Amino acid sequence: MKTYLEISITATPHQQELLLPTMIELGCQGFQESDGELLCYIDKSRWSSDKYEQFRSDLKRTLRIISANASVRIKEIQEENWNVLWEQTIQPIEIGQKLVVKPSWCDYNNIENRIIIQIDPKMSFGTGYHETTRLILQLLERYVDAEYSILDVGMGTGILAIAGVKLGTTTAVGIDVDDWSIENARENVESNCVADKVAIFKKPIDELESPPADLITANLTLNSIIELLQHFRSHLRDGGLLLLSGLLQSDRQAMTKHLRDHHFEVIEQLTENEWIALAAQKLT
Repeated sequence: MKTYLEISITATPHQQELLLPTMIELGCQGFQESDGELLCYIDKSRWSSDKYEQFRSDLKRTLRIISANASVRIKEIQEENWNVLWEQTIQPIEIGQKLVVKPSWCDYNNIENRIIIQIDPKMSFGTGYHETTRLILQLLERYVDAEYSILDVGMGTGILAIAGVKLGTTTAVGIDVDDWSIENARENVESNCVADKVAIFKKPIDELESPPADLITANLTLNSIIELLQHFRSHLRDGGLLLLSGLLQSDRQAMTKHLRDHHFEVIEQLTENEWIALAAQKLT
């Protein structure tokens, strides 16, 4: 049985939403949110003194951005399913004009007017219940085309690749480097009956060998996106679209500058609370 570290951060529900991307980037695999506390779980074997220093630095930076104080507690626990309690309260959520996201244990009755995406999140990120996922799904709904090929970078649950093919695109490729995400994405692809259209690879983008995509999706963090921009450009056809989420409104200026430096033009921005998603086009 694996040993995990439970990282407890005192924070308001609003602050917890802003802290989640930082904890995901650090490698946390499971989460529980309450009125005053965010619990994050990471495999102890992935933790180190360097990781702890990165955690302290990133947490301090994020807390400064959201103007919050917090106390942090870390303890060891044995492996368990941290989503059980959360599963008992989750309900289907309608997104944009066409989509609804629901777990397998929930019914949804408006099937004539909505495309159902069935997602069982387990320990992966990307369920439709966070602003960042909702925003990029809305952009995907607007820009997807039947002739497009999609590359989803950091696919998590696989929700974006699944949505792309259900919205009518021909094929999608999803990549991630996390074992949990790959396993969860494969299960979700199967349960949505799109396994013949979605290819899943456990590898970073710089190791991916595939033709340039028509559209790339990435629901990551500012720093991760900046580091990957050149790879996005090389894996995207001229005139292709890059859909980005996981960004705070305060990130917009920096993100726009980096996109411009890599010869992308921002063509649309969506906003929900403190979060933004951007659609950018690759310039020749």
